[in-house]
Amino acid sequence: MNYPETKTVGTVDTYFDVEVKDPYRWLEDDRSEETEAWVKLQNKSTYAYLDNIPFRDKLKERLSNLWNYEKVGAPFIEGEYTYFSKNDGLQNQNVYYRKKGDEKAKVFLDPNTFSKDGTISLGGGLSFSKNSDMLAYSISEGGSDWRKIIVVNPETREIVEDTLKDVKFSGISWYKNEGFYYSSYDKPKGSELSAKTDQHKVYYHKLGTPQKEDALIFGGTPEEKHRYVFASVTEDNNYLIISAKVSTSGNKLFIKDLSNPESQLITILDHTDSDTYIIENEESKLFLVTNLNAPNKKIVTVDASKPIPEHWEDFIPETENVLTPSKGSGFFFAKYMVDAISKVKQYNYNGELIRDIELPGLGTVNGFNGKKKDTVLYYSFTNYNTPSSIYKFEPETGKTDLYWKPSINFNSDDFESKQVFYTSKDGTKIPMIITNKKGLELNGKNPTMLYAYGGFNISLTPSFRITNAVWMEQGGIYAVPNLRGGGEYGKIWHDAGTQMKKQNVFDDFIAAAEYLIENNYTSSDYLAIRGGSNGGLLVGAVMTQRPYLAKVALPAVGVLDMLRYHTFTAGAGWAYDYGTAEQSKDMFEYLKGYSPVHNVKQGIEYPATLVTTGDHDDRVVPAHSFKFVAELQSKQTGNNPTLIRIETDAGHGAGKPVSKQIEEQVDIFGFTLYNMGFDVLPSKTKEKIKG
Repeated sequence: MNYPETKTVGTVDTYFDVEVKDPYRWLEDDRSEETEAWVKLQNKSTYAYLDNIPFRDKLKERLSNLWNYEKVGAPFIEGEYTYFSKNDGLQNQNVYYRKKGDEKAKVFLDPNTFSKDGTISLGGGLSFSKNSDMLAYSISEGGSDWRKIIVVNPETREIVEDTLKDVKFSGISWYKNEGFYYSSYDKPKGSELSAKTDQHKVYYHKLGTPQKEDALIFGGTPEEKHRYVFASVTEDNNYLIISAKVSTSGNKLFIKDLSNPESQLITILDHTDSDTYIIENEESKLFLVTNLNAPNKKIVTVDASKPIPEHWEDFIPETENVLTPSKGSGFFFAKYMVDAISKVKQYNYNGELIRDIELPGLGTVNGFNGKKKDTVLYYSFTNYNTPSSIYKFEPETGKTDLYWKPSINFNSDDFESKQVFYTSKDGTKIPMIITNKKGLELNGKNPTMLYAYGGFNISLTPSFRITNAVWMEQGGIYAVPNLRGGGEYGKIWHDAGTQMKKQNVFDDFIAAAEYLIENNYTSSDYLAIRGGSNGGLLVGAVMTQRPYLAKVALPAVGVLDMLRYHTFTAGAGWAYDYGTAEQSKDMFEYLKGYSPVHNVKQGIEYPATLVTTGDHDDRVVPAHSFKFVAELQSKQTGNNPTLIRIETDAGHGAGKPVSKQIEEQVDIFGFTLYNMGFDVLPSKTKEKIKG
């Protein structure tokens, strides 16, 4: 490979008397012409390589054909209308429809009309006022986390006032029909895509007034910064709830009585030692979900007049499994993860168990959300080899009916999943789900995609992905381990993969690869390691620690410079998981010890690597990927390619048009199989190996 030349500069930072060179610091400037030129040259080099993969067109044809099936979201009622989302198959963005009674559904809001190339998307769902007479929704341009909020009359679908701008990491929570609460940062000095933002604020927008007159409700105090602040109004309009976070884990909690104009914010929690939120209220009785002294979470009750923890009473106690509850129709639904598999129990408002809900199989359930007055709720069910279907549930009787099932050209019965438990470096048992074609020969030569995340209390539960279906059709194995740092076993599991314990996550991932190799599922020559965001860090750390473990490495939108991640956008909020280089000498040395950018060594043959990122990623700025690939290209030995694919008008991933998703996945799978030695798709031949 002849890579574009990347110049070096003499930038040096000093941490605790230790000098650290940063030769590619100039690539952090996303507004410079020099960086723009570098991006174009890298993409030119990358696509020259990808264009020569002989089966790329066939892979795109199969992926497009399989993707092209109707996808429907669960319906919900607002006023006289029933709303739902739908995608005919290859539409870049999902379309919202509505219908009244039994009449035929009509298009209500089509985000595909926002832009010709589909790069302007909805920033979330539809937020209706409490009486359903007004609607607000946000849009994202080019995949950015910065949003605009548009307010419309849902009856006429006309925009009723000026668009709100510069909104970020925000919900939209209505108070009656008068206005709504939202969150944002002050627009940063410098680049809005990379400059630091760490003072989040809650505002109230009163309909009919300009945004500049929006009332500041919470935040903005120089001596106390909160990086993530969110506001919500209870369904009965009686209370405003504010959650304030310094990091991605742990929050303070406040409540205000909206029925009393003279009321002040009352503190429920004045520390960030737990993740706690209010899920429901009955008049002044509050129901809170918390992991305070309950690592697997529980629901407690308390009166709003004295809401501090000393007065909390257990409602649904903590169990050995992690609780993720929802509510609707006057019931609570306790969704538990049992080794990453969903179980659901239904409770009434007295805390009495109504029933264990019988689910369609072993997999992941989402839903059981609704208003108190709803008589029907919906939930979805999926696993790694079963496309998501929607079920209709009647809470009073427990009756369940299939509401919608996709018609897809994929036979789930031809594939199987099994869960195994393997041992990590320190003896910890880690679960992993392995999915593949039935009857697959375990000969050590099966193309295998090992995907994981391992951070931020996020749980990887079984779900169907079209891209993985195509991978498995080719005889590929798809394996997902539930690493420490995730939320599959609660706060203790999460904390075991944070800060000075982060190496546990990498060790868990390495042990997963070794299990697959030792048990003859695959071998290093047929193994690809993949992850995005924090999972991109995972891949970057593992490939630099164990460069000969896998044949292909696929770090996507990764956090790769661990000494400077907290200086960009909202990155400082990730310190709970990572720590920072300024925190202490020990923390600096620990971060530097695994930071992918700082651990690429001369004279090593690293795996064939395809780094992917987006030029509008303002969550994990693309400079992480730029600097990592520059290090790899300058030091890589041997014949394995090191490439970066930089999507234009794309961000961290949310809202990415279907057309761009298909093209990206084709390039990733094509690159992977080609570097495993295939010059035709494995489904066409098992023997024809390149060379």
